[in-house]
Amino acid sequence: MSVATDPGPRVVVADDQTLVRGGFRLILGAAGIPVVAEAADGREAVAAALKHRPDVVLMDIRMPEMDGLEATRRILAAARHGDGPRIIMLTTFDLDQYVYAALSAGASGFLLKDVSPEHLVAAVRLVRCGDALLAPSITRRLVERFAPRAAGAGGAGLAALTPRELEVLGLVARGLSNAELAATLTLSEATVKTHVARILAKLQLRDRVQAVVLAYETGLVSPGGLVFSRSAPGRRAGAAAGGWGGCWTGAAG
Repeated sequence: MSVATDPGPRVVVADDQTLVRGGFRLILGAAGIPVVAEAADGREAVAAALKHRPDVVLMDIRMPEMDGLEATRRILAAARHGDGPRIIMLTTFDLDQYVYAALSAGASGFLLKDVSPEHLVAAVRLVRCGDALLAPSITRRLVERFAPRAAGAGGAGLAALTPRELEVLGLVARGLSNAELAATLTLSEATVKTHVARILAKLQLRDRVQAVVLAYETGLVSPGGLVFSRSAPGRRAGAAAGGWGGCWTGAAG
Protein backbone atom coordinates (compact mmCIF):
# COMPACT_ATOMS: atom_id res chain seq x y z
CA MET A 1 0.00 0.00 0.00
CA SER A 2 1.54 3.30 -1.05
CA VAL A 3 1.67 6.24 1.31
CA ALA A 4 0.68 9.65 -0.05
CA THR A 5 3.44 12.24 0.16
CA ASP A 6 3.12 16.00 0.46
CA PRO A 7 3.90 17.44 -3.00
CA GLY A 8 4.99 20.71 -1.42
CA PRO A 9 3.41 24.14 -1.67
CA ARG A 10 2.21 25.26 -5.09
CA VAL A 11 3.69 28.65 -5.97
CA VAL A 12 3.02 31.55 -8.35
CA VAL A 13 6.01 33.82 -9.04
CA ALA A 14 5.14 37.42 -10.00
CA ASP A 15 8.00 39.66 -11.08
CA ASP A 16 8.53 41.87 -14.12
CA GLN A 17 12.08 40.53 -14.60
CA THR A 18 12.26 37.29 -16.57
CA LEU A 19 15.58 36.33 -14.99
CA VAL A 20 14.18 36.69 -11.47
CA ARG A 21 11.16 34.53 -12.28
CA GLY A 22 13.32 31.91 -13.98
CA GLY A 23 15.83 31.84 -11.14
CA PHE A 24 13.17 31.39 -8.48
CA ARG A 25 11.50 28.67 -10.55
CA LEU A 26 14.79 26.75 -10.77
CA ILE A 27 15.52 27.11 -7.06
CA LEU A 28 12.05 26.04 -5.97
CA GLY A 29 11.86 23.23 -8.52
CA ALA A 30 15.17 21.79 -7.29
CA ALA A 31 13.62 21.67 -3.80
CA GLY A 32 10.53 19.85 -5.05
CA ILE A 33 8.29 22.92 -4.89
CA PRO A 34 6.22 23.34 -8.10
CA VAL A 35 5.82 26.77 -9.68
CA VAL A 36 2.38 26.54 -11.27
CA ALA A 37 2.47 29.93 -13.02
CA GLU A 38 4.53 33.05 -13.62
CA ALA A 39 3.32 36.64 -13.95
CA ALA A 40 5.06 39.70 -15.35
CA ASP A 41 2.76 42.30 -13.79
CA GLY A 42 0.13 42.70 -11.12
CA ARG A 43 -2.85 41.97 -13.35
CA GLU A 44 -1.30 38.70 -14.49
CA ALA A 45 -0.54 37.87 -10.84
CA VAL A 46 -4.17 38.30 -9.82
CA ALA A 47 -5.38 36.22 -12.77
CA ALA A 48 -2.84 33.46 -12.04
CA ALA A 49 -3.74 33.35 -8.35
CA LEU A 50 -7.46 33.10 -9.08
CA LYS A 51 -6.96 30.45 -11.77
CA HIS A 52 -4.39 28.19 -10.11
CA ARG A 53 -5.22 28.78 -6.43
CA PRO A 54 -1.61 28.45 -5.24
CA ASP A 55 -0.54 28.02 -1.64
CA VAL A 56 2.04 30.82 -1.89
CA VAL A 57 2.54 33.83 -4.17
CA LEU A 58 5.98 35.44 -4.47
CA MET A 59 4.98 39.00 -5.35
CA ASP A 60 7.27 41.75 -6.59
CA ILE A 61 6.23 45.11 -5.14
CA ARG A 62 7.00 47.29 -8.15
CA MET A 63 5.54 46.01 -11.42
CA PRO A 64 3.91 47.65 -14.46
CA GLU A 65 0.16 47.76 -15.12
CA MET A 66 -0.62 47.05 -11.45
CA ASP A 67 1.86 47.02 -8.56
CA GLY A 68 2.25 44.16 -6.12
CA LEU A 69 0.47 46.01 -3.34
CA GLU A 70 -2.77 46.38 -5.30
CA ALA A 71 -2.45 42.83 -6.61
CA THR A 72 -2.10 41.58 -3.03
CA ARG A 73 -5.23 43.45 -1.97
CA ARG A 74 -7.25 42.02 -4.85
CA ILE A 75 -6.07 38.43 -4.34
CA LEU A 76 -6.83 38.45 -0.62
CA ALA A 77 -10.14 40.27 -1.11
CA ALA A 78 -11.26 37.52 -3.50
CA ALA A 79 -10.49 34.79 -0.97
CA ARG A 80 -12.64 33.66 1.89
CA HIS A 81 -11.26 34.65 5.31
CA GLY A 82 -8.08 32.69 5.96
CA ASP A 83 -8.55 30.67 2.77
CA GLY A 84 -6.43 32.58 0.26
CA PRO A 85 -2.79 32.08 -0.66
CA ARG A 86 0.02 33.28 1.54
CA ILE A 87 1.78 36.18 -0.12
CA ILE A 88 5.48 36.96 0.26
CA MET A 89 6.54 40.35 -1.05
CA LEU A 90 9.77 40.64 -3.04
CA THR A 91 11.71 43.86 -2.72
CA THR A 92 15.15 45.38 -3.14
CA PHE A 93 14.96 47.50 0.02
CA ASP A 94 13.91 46.27 3.47
CA LEU A 95 12.84 49.72 4.69
CA ASP A 96 10.20 50.24 2.05
CA GLN A 97 6.86 51.97 2.62
CA TYR A 98 5.28 49.58 0.14
CA VAL A 99 6.44 46.66 2.29
CA TYR A 100 4.69 48.09 5.33
CA ALA A 101 1.52 48.76 3.35
CA ALA A 102 1.60 45.20 1.96
CA LEU A 103 1.96 43.72 5.45
CA SER A 104 -1.00 45.81 6.61
CA ALA A 105 -2.98 44.53 3.63
CA GLY A 106 -2.37 40.91 4.60
CA ALA A 107 0.97 39.80 3.15
CA SER A 108 2.67 37.18 5.31
CA GLY A 109 6.14 38.69 5.08
CA PHE A 110 8.77 39.83 2.64
CA LEU A 111 12.10 38.78 1.18
CA LEU A 112 14.90 40.75 -0.39
CA LYS A 113 15.48 39.72 -4.00
CA ASP A 114 19.05 38.64 -3.23
CA VAL A 115 17.80 36.04 -0.75
CA SER A 116 19.81 32.83 -0.63
CA PRO A 117 18.27 29.71 -2.20
CA GLU A 118 18.05 28.05 1.22
CA HIS A 119 16.15 30.97 2.76
CA LEU A 120 13.82 31.23 -0.22
CA VAL A 121 12.83 27.58 0.07
CA ALA A 122 12.50 27.81 3.86
CA ALA A 123 10.35 30.94 3.59
CA VAL A 124 7.91 29.38 1.13
CA ARG A 125 7.51 26.29 3.29
CA LEU A 126 7.15 28.36 6.44
CA VAL A 127 4.33 30.63 5.28
CA ARG A 128 2.55 27.71 3.64
CA CYS A 129 2.21 26.26 7.15
CA GLY A 130 0.53 29.46 8.32
CA ASP A 131 3.45 31.11 10.09
CA ALA A 132 4.71 34.65 9.63
CA LEU A 133 7.93 35.63 7.94
CA LEU A 134 9.38 38.78 9.45
CA ALA A 135 12.41 39.54 11.57
CA PRO A 136 11.43 41.45 14.74
CA SER A 137 14.32 43.91 14.21
CA ILE A 138 13.04 44.79 10.72
CA THR A 139 9.48 45.00 12.01
CA ARG A 140 10.48 47.66 14.52
CA ARG A 141 12.41 49.65 11.91
CA LEU A 142 9.47 49.54 9.49
CA VAL A 143 7.06 50.59 12.22
CA GLU A 144 9.23 53.45 13.44
CA ARG A 145 9.39 54.87 9.93
CA PHE A 146 5.95 54.17 8.49
CA ALA A 147 3.33 53.24 11.11
CA PRO A 148 0.67 55.81 11.99
CA ARG A 149 1.17 57.14 15.50
CA ALA A 150 -1.60 55.97 17.84
CA ALA A 151 -2.93 58.27 20.55
CA GLY A 152 -2.76 55.77 23.38
CA ALA A 153 -2.12 52.21 24.41
CA GLY A 154 -4.71 49.77 23.16
CA GLY A 155 -7.13 50.94 20.49
CA ALA A 156 -10.80 50.18 20.12
CA GLY A 157 -9.90 47.35 17.78
CA LEU A 158 -8.37 45.46 20.70
CA ALA A 159 -11.40 45.75 22.97
CA ALA A 160 -12.38 42.12 22.36
CA LEU A 161 -9.15 40.83 23.91
CA THR A 162 -8.73 39.80 27.54
CA PRO A 163 -5.87 41.31 29.58
CA ARG A 164 -3.90 38.07 29.15
CA GLU A 165 -4.48 38.07 25.39
CA LEU A 166 -3.29 41.69 25.23
CA GLU A 167 -0.15 40.67 27.06
CA VAL A 168 0.43 37.77 24.67
CA LEU A 169 -0.16 40.03 21.66
CA GLY A 170 2.37 42.53 22.94
CA LEU A 171 5.00 39.85 23.33
CA VAL A 172 4.20 38.37 19.91
CA ALA A 173 4.81 41.86 18.49
CA ARG A 174 8.24 41.81 20.10
CA GLY A 175 9.10 38.60 18.23
CA LEU A 176 8.91 36.05 21.05
CA SER A 177 8.44 32.45 19.93
CA ASN A 178 5.82 30.21 21.50
CA ALA A 179 8.52 28.65 23.68
CA GLU A 180 9.73 32.08 24.82
CA LEU A 181 6.16 33.19 25.47
CA ALA A 182 5.56 30.09 27.57
CA ALA A 183 8.70 30.72 29.63
CA THR A 184 7.97 34.44 30.09
CA LEU A 185 4.35 33.94 31.13
CA THR A 186 4.85 30.62 32.97
CA LEU A 187 2.41 28.81 30.71
CA SER A 188 2.55 25.64 28.65
CA GLU A 189 3.23 25.99 24.93
CA ALA A 190 -0.19 24.45 24.24
CA THR A 191 -1.85 27.23 26.26
CA VAL A 192 0.22 29.86 24.44
CA LYS A 193 -0.86 28.45 21.07
CA THR A 194 -4.48 28.61 22.20
CA HIS A 195 -4.09 32.27 23.22
CA VAL A 196 -2.47 33.15 19.88
CA ALA A 197 -5.18 31.34 17.91
CA ARG A 198 -7.91 33.16 19.85
CA ILE A 199 -6.22 36.52 19.28
CA LEU A 200 -6.05 35.94 15.52
CA ALA A 201 -9.66 34.75 15.42
CA LYS A 202 -11.05 37.63 17.51
CA LEU A 203 -9.20 40.26 15.50
CA GLN A 204 -9.84 38.47 12.18
CA LEU A 205 -6.14 38.40 11.33
CA ARG A 206 -4.45 35.99 8.95
CA ASP A 207 -1.21 35.46 10.87
CA ARG A 208 1.35 36.92 13.23
CA VAL A 209 2.53 39.56 10.77
CA GLN A 210 -0.85 41.28 10.82
CA ALA A 211 -0.93 40.90 14.61
CA VAL A 212 2.45 42.65 14.88
CA VAL A 213 1.33 45.50 12.62
CA LEU A 214 -1.92 45.96 14.56
CA ALA A 215 -0.12 45.93 17.92
CA TYR A 216 2.04 48.86 16.82
CA GLU A 217 -0.67 50.78 14.98
CA THR A 218 -3.03 50.70 17.97
CA GLY A 219 -0.27 51.78 20.36
CA LEU A 220 -0.32 48.53 22.36
CA VAL A 221 3.40 48.31 21.65
CA SER A 222 5.62 51.35 21.40
CA PRO A 223 8.54 51.52 18.95
CA GLY A 224 10.72 52.54 21.90
CA GLY A 225 10.77 48.98 23.21
CA LEU A 226 8.14 48.57 25.95
CA VAL A 227 5.10 46.35 25.89
CA PHE A 228 2.14 47.55 27.93
CA SER A 229 -0.79 45.64 29.38
CA ARG A 230 -4.30 47.14 29.63
CA SER A 231 -4.66 45.46 33.01
CA ALA A 232 -1.62 47.30 34.32
CA PRO A 233 -0.89 50.47 32.34
CA GLY A 234 2.76 51.43 32.19
CA ARG A 235 3.93 48.02 33.37
CA ARG A 236 6.70 46.44 31.39
CA ALA A 237 5.47 43.06 30.20
CA GLY A 238 8.51 41.88 28.31
CA ALA A 239 11.75 42.86 26.64
CA ALA A 240 12.42 43.01 22.96
CA ALA A 241 13.63 39.76 21.48
CA GLY A 242 16.59 39.71 19.15
CA GLY A 243 17.15 37.72 15.99
CA TRP A 244 14.33 35.90 14.26
CA GLY A 245 12.62 34.79 17.46
CA GLY A 246 9.58 32.66 16.62
CA CYS A 247 9.19 33.90 13.08
CA TRP A 248 11.03 30.94 11.61
CA THR A 249 10.09 28.24 14.07
CA GLY A 250 7.00 29.26 16.06
CA ALA A 251 3.56 28.08 15.04
CA ALA A 252 1.09 30.71 14.04
CA GLY A 253 -1.57 29.26 16.26
